[in-house]
Amino acid sequence: MPDEPQTFRYPLQADGNFLAQTNAHVGVYRSSDDASYAVAREMADLIREKSAAGGKAVLGLATGSTPTRVYDELIRMHRDEGLSFRSVVTFNLDEYWPIEPTALQSYVRFMREMLFDHVDILPENVHVPNGQLAREDIAAYCDEYERRIDEAGGIDYQILGVGRTGHIGFNEPGSPRESRTRLITLDKVTRLDAASDFFGEWQVPRQAITMGVGTILSARRVALLAFGEGKARILRQAIEEPVTNTVAASFLQQHPNASFFLDPAAASQLTPVATPWLLGPISAYGQEWDRANTRRAVIWLSEKVEKPILKLVEEDYNEHGLQELISARGAAYDINIEVFKTMSRTITGWPGGKPGRPRRDGGDDPFPKRVIVFSPHPDDDVISMGGTFIRLCDQGHEVHVAYQTSGNIAVWDDEAVRHTDFVAEFCRAFEMVDETEVLRIEEGIRAFLRDKAPGEVDSEALRRVKTMIRRTEARAAALFCGVRPERIHFLDLPFYETGRVRKKPLGEDDLQITIDLLERVKPHQVYAAGDLSDPHGTHRVCLAAIEGAFERIADRPWVRDCAVLHYRGAWQEWEPHEIDMAVPISPDEVGRKRRAIFKHESQKDAALFPGPWDQREFWKRAEDRNRETAEAYDRLGLPEYEAIEAFVIRKPVEVHE
Repeated sequence: MPDEPQTFRYPLQADGNFLAQTNAHVGVYRSSDDASYAVAREMADLIREKSAAGGKAVLGLATGSTPTRVYDELIRMHRDEGLSFRSVVTFNLDEYWPIEPTALQSYVRFMREMLFDHVDILPENVHVPNGQLAREDIAAYCDEYERRIDEAGGIDYQILGVGRTGHIGFNEPGSPRESRTRLITLDKVTRLDAASDFFGEWQVPRQAITMGVGTILSARRVALLAFGEGKARILRQAIEEPVTNTVAASFLQQHPNASFFLDPAAASQLTPVATPWLLGPISAYGQEWDRANTRRAVIWLSEKVEKPILKLVEEDYNEHGLQELISARGAAYDINIEVFKTMSRTITGWPGGKPGRPRRDGGDDPFPKRVIVFSPHPDDDVISMGGTFIRLCDQGHEVHVAYQTSGNIAVWDDEAVRHTDFVAEFCRAFEMVDETEVLRIEEGIRAFLRDKAPGEVDSEALRRVKTMIRRTEARAAALFCGVRPERIHFLDLPFYETGRVRKKPLGEDDLQITIDLLERVKPHQVYAAGDLSDPHGTHRVCLAAIEGAFERIADRPWVRDCAVLHYRGAWQEWEPHEIDMAVPISPDEVGRKRRAIFKHESQKDAALFPGPWDQREFWKRAEDRNRETAEAYDRLGLPEYEAIEAFVIRKPVEVHE
């Protein structure tokens, strides 16, 4: 059973001012799964209640990655608990225009694959905006869509995601509060966010049909789900800042029965989570002045008043809402010393430990250590922790690297053609295979690409070429870092191999492949990508594979002494108060890391999926991020370094004595 969420209802008073002027209700759940289950249960209860009374439940549905777990749970309840959808009427929020309903990116296809084909809903009760209409027919169609919602009795329960522009549905910045279903031009940010689904921004439709803000606000109950750090900033604006049509989600503050279902990452910038001391006693928000919260508050204060930790005085604490911390933990000087020492201890030039270092139980810490660096894509290792990777090899540890997925969808078609041409020339030059066979393979790939439709899944031969490109680049980078060839592992987890951005769920084969490697190496340290900015993306699934594998082998003696260290992906970094291990990187090591990243030529200059919110090249993004972490440590009064790679330490499993 999922844990109870942390909940709070606005308005809340901070620094004498009220945050949000309405009673927006927020629930922060332990995980995105728990939040999704909570919404699915509410929807199921409504369906059963309406059915028992002889009525119909009218649901407003959303698409995208956010609601997929809600639909998975509804399907499970239909299959295992007899939840029937025969008395359910659905209206979807939006659809791209123009688009064919059979297109991979069509929301008609999405809803069929994710929900409708798996439950007993009646086809005539399903409504998804029509993306095939002629432009001159759209206005009348939108009026008809509104009329059908009214005829059904209005929407009982509307689920929403939120875009980085704050859009709900496709109500982009500037959408009026009273707007109704209409054709709208998509914001550039929205199109960038959708680029990966369409294999390039230029292939994303420029317009969409969407329910209006007024249509959404007419629903009797609204549930907005948001997961991952990428949504944190816009959620703070939508929930805590004044209502504005530049952030359509902020209009939910004016709804009498709207709730936000968030995971901790998405809620991380909300005042009750980020700085609860500004609202009064932090116990009111389920927290206490333990070491973690003390560290977080002191670092926040140091950054707020622009003073190093050891220069903070009691007036700083008192003037910035931290009187309670002084009362709970003692004098400012003592608190400063405690936090400064904690931060100092995070810094180490020996990420695998020094030879002969004693353990707490009296034995020696093993040296050299067996280490596995798990890399979700074939370049995350060097991009995110390349300096530490090199340091571990240089210091003599037995370093293994495991590339969890092939990364083959992130290679440009013309890059694949170039490599195919090289192989064909190579084979002909050395008469290694029959020339006819070489030409057949090469021409087959070229013929496929000539007729390839936007977003079409690559042929098997083309995917194999792209896989080989990513493998050779990853191998070159790992060898450059100092990894021995026999310690380079390509796992090719099956969940990834769909040829599409949307992947299969994590399966038994994925877990077993991961278990086999862990059992073979029996590592003392495991490094894994802990990036939560996209909780339904490849990084999250790859992390789940590692966590699931450790759960299966929790009884192995070596697991007790294994530490898992989470690094971040290419776009975000751990906040200073979160960091458990900070590895300083010298200027020379920064250069070596850069050269390792450059081995990934297919991702250089213009990677296929560079990240919608940050167009810098991967190497530049990584260097800037590491330099910013070092600068943050410097501002806190800690030693000044060229760059720092940061990690959070986790135990792979809970050990109960």
